[in-house]
Amino acid sequence: MMLPEITPYIFFTGKGGVGKTSLACATAVKLADEGQTVLLISTDPASNLKEVLETDVTEKITQINGNPNLHAVNIDPEQSAEKYRNRVISPMQDILPEHEIERIREELSGACTTEIAAFDEFARYVAGGEDETPYDVVIFDTAPTGHTLRLLELPAVWSDFIESNPDGASCIGPSSALQTSQERYQKVVSRLQDKNETTIYLVTRPDGSALREADRSGKELKEMGLANQLLLINGYFEPLQDTDMVAQRMQEMANKALEQMPERLKEMKKILFPLRPYNLLGIDRLRKVFEPLDKNEIKEKSSTILTNDQLSHFPDLDQLTDEIAAEKEYGLIMTMGKGGVGKTTIAAAIAIKLAKKGYPVYLTTTDPAAHLLDHIGNMELPANLDINRIDPHAEKAAYIEKVLKKRGKDKNEEELKLLREDLESPCTEEVAVFQAFSRAIHQAKRKFVVVDTAPTGHTLLLLDTTGSYHKEVLRNSAMDSNKLKTPYMLLQDSEYSKLLIVTVPETTPITEATKLQDDLRRSGIEPYAWIANQSISSTPISDPLLKQRAAEEIPLLQKVENEHSDKLYSIPWIAEERILESMAGTIYDTAEISS
Repeated sequence: MMLPEITPYIFFTGKGGVGKTSLACATAVKLADEGQTVLLISTDPASNLKEVLETDVTEKITQINGNPNLHAVNIDPEQSAEKYRNRVISPMQDILPEHEIERIREELSGACTTEIAAFDEFARYVAGGEDETPYDVVIFDTAPTGHTLRLLELPAVWSDFIESNPDGASCIGPSSALQTSQERYQKVVSRLQDKNETTIYLVTRPDGSALREADRSGKELKEMGLANQLLLINGYFEPLQDTDMVAQRMQEMANKALEQMPERLKEMKKILFPLRPYNLLGIDRLRKVFEPLDKNEIKEKSSTILTNDQLSHFPDLDQLTDEIAAEKEYGLIMTMGKGGVGKTTIAAAIAIKLAKKGYPVYLTTTDPAAHLLDHIGNMELPANLDINRIDPHAEKAAYIEKVLKKRGKDKNEEELKLLREDLESPCTEEVAVFQAFSRAIHQAKRKFVVVDTAPTGHTLLLLDTTGSYHKEVLRNSAMDSNKLKTPYMLLQDSEYSKLLIVTVPETTPITEATKLQDDLRRSGIEPYAWIANQSISSTPISDPLLKQRAAEEIPLLQKVENEHSDKLYSIPWIAEERILESMAGTIYDTAEISS
């Protein structure tokens, strides 16, 4: 078996955690084995190509495991931004004083600069150039959907913006710093929209939220002219034992989700990939992605592993919320982690549990791809629970109107037009979202504020913005710095803020969670606890395939407990359609959940 359409440019996109990287890597390995030259590129800030390919993939093109046909590279947004800043600042080094150079560097430290610099790198691989190494196929393991859509929207946004600001803009510096010309941007867009040049594989799992996200992103990509799309359904589970109620329920849920998938997806060409008994790490395992499961081998291996008394036993969300409420009756709680690990659901469950205890609670998200209401559905919610989403577009619109009202009082029509055009910069959205985030943080002085944050890359950019804001406030405030509490300082205050790192018990998500914790600690922020979500090893099961997956989880959880966190909480596998109700309730009885 192989993917049905192989064009010179292939994109794998979809919700975080659906297996984009695994399928992108497996496709690259398969094509290279067949003799085609392949370049695999990750544009995900939380890239894990290194782990999946078991090769040290960096920002420089690297040959994979000695295969001359297969190369990979990471487009690291932060490194791209640093190169970009250096190109902006270098011509000014001998002209401006040091304090001016530092001011310009700080102006170019926001998320906006990172986005445009990363796209500039990305565009070079699509448009090509005289110095490019020819490849038969270029495969993009793209970032989670919100990143991808934003990345692909940038050519039009920035072409318009640069054209109307030929001398450059404060948020990105002089436009001459961009390596990629407008002509090249247009070439990129043209190639992305050509069905003979580009294929979009929408990757999903057989569950409702992932299918809805695939439908949403597919529609938006089609509106941008990227219409050559196919659907890959990853991780479809077929029980190998008919007496395991959890296994039976998993298959029922998957079948129901596929039956109820959006009509547009039903009409698409699609391929089903089975759930494997192991994580897809290493070339040998990747080569098996396009092969059928060996069910007899799985049954033989599982006969000697994991009895129910070997299940993992960690405290659950009830104990976590009890501990948080016992310490203080207000404060900030943030769920953080890689996309697709269940941050949104866990944030909602914690908020509901605290509200049921009688505390006033405010629940919100900063993730542009999150849909809290999808998770909450028709649940009856406590009256003391307020729910909101920080909508980037709405925040930007409100911010623009506020600035126009303040700065546009004495301007004529032409001046107002120029001011509005300047405010349409993508940077404006970052500023507006941060201000909303800052307001949410300060509410935690009188109630519990639960924030469902974006995937890791977004989160770190947000915290970087918080740090820059912190410096700016201290520099411009007349208050005694010992009395001033900026959002950054509140995040560092462990009595005020409880940062929860959410993962699933698999190698790559745990590695990403470890990187996130390291980054937070470098910023002076100590996570409160880790949560292992949808843990098969915490769930009584007997199906051979599930037993193998559970057995692979246990040493990973033990490593988290021993090396990464004093506090580790675990949530058993719960049927998706009842996951929030079950988490927000008081029981985790698997038989009851699965009935």
